[in-house]
Amino acid sequence: MTEEILIIISISLIIFASPLISNLLRLPTIAVEITLGALAAYFAFIVEHSILELVAELGFLYLMFLAGLEVDLKKLVNISGNLLKKAILYNVILFSLSAILTFYLDLSLIFIVVLPLISIGILAALKKEYGDVPWIQLSITIGLIGEIVSIFALTTVAAALEFGINFEFYKTMILFTIFLISMLFLYKLFHNLIWWYPEIKAYLMPEVDHQEQDIRISMAIFFLMITVMIYLHLEVAFGAFIAGTFITTFFEEHNKQLPHKLEHFGFGWLVPIFFIYVGSSFELESIFQDGLVYNALMIVFAMIVIRVIASMLFVKEMGWNRFFIIGLSHSMPLTLLIAVATLAYQNHSITQFYYYSFILASILEVLIVMIAIRVISNFINLNERAKN
Repeated sequence: MTEEILIIISISLIIFASPLISNLLRLPTIAVEITLGALAAYFAFIVEHSILELVAELGFLYLMFLAGLEVDLKKLVNISGNLLKKAILYNVILFSLSAILTFYLDLSLIFIVVLPLISIGILAALKKEYGDVPWIQLSITIGLIGEIVSIFALTTVAAALEFGINFEFYKTMILFTIFLISMLFLYKLFHNLIWWYPEIKAYLMPEVDHQEQDIRISMAIFFLMITVMIYLHLEVAFGAFIAGTFITTFFEEHNKQLPHKLEHFGFGWLVPIFFIYVGSSFELESIFQDGLVYNALMIVFAMIVIRVIASMLFVKEMGWNRFFIIGLSHSMPLTLLIAVATLAYQNHSITQFYYYSFILASILEVLIVMIAIRVISNFINLNERAKN
């Protein structure tokens, strides 16, 4: 049996079996997919392959696209000034605590960027599991600002590691700034255009659609933004995220089923391949390296603690019995953590030991945090029912 066939069969079985095992063990599906991916790689059912890596990368980008779908810029613009200030202060606290820990423990400066990372990609999966509950809505709103800060940090680190602090670095950062300003201009332009000519929406996404035009235009915008980011040598994930935000901001009111159709398409097969690949990229034998598990757990502990401390800002909104769920939900920057760790390792900024520590930490975070959120949510719901 060839490698390609074995990989296809293994991934197909994992995608099929993961929800069943998840329901049986009452574990998050993502955690099951990552674990099964690691086991499949350990027993050589899944091996390194360029096509698998490409599809997994597409799955990651689609996950970022789905994360963007959770953000309606029209609602974000109307966010209260108080909440916006708290969201910004939340990120300031995260980076401040991260810097204090890094200098106090004499760690590599990369930790200042790594520990505060926020990615709302996993929040899209949490929303799928828990529904559009208030804490999910608040987490996504705060997380959006945190993700923008994180992607800006990731772009800065990527440019610094690739070029050093020189002309090319400053050129990349200027391009990134110009790109952000251009996106704001395009959003405003399109907003005004559809306000004057609302029939544009109906033309692009007709109500009677026998050719799945809504999916086609969504995918066109998705790949177009990826192409622009590749051409500009900027962080591709940010382009995918912006594409999702664009779709929700301008087309959700016109086609309320579109985000659900895109979610079903992604979570049905493309996104799981990414999580399986993440599991397969970790060598289980490395767990036995002296101090690796301890180091990974300390990274997880630090990332959770600084977020829980920062989430105390939202006690007024969530109450004392729920505020920490905000911090927990932001403690799974799986994709960005792996991206930064990979960049740092490839550029010899961290050793292989720390690279594996970050990979293991990213996996453990998803396992620990998603189980913790489920247990805490069930406990709080039971208490509320008992009081009523």
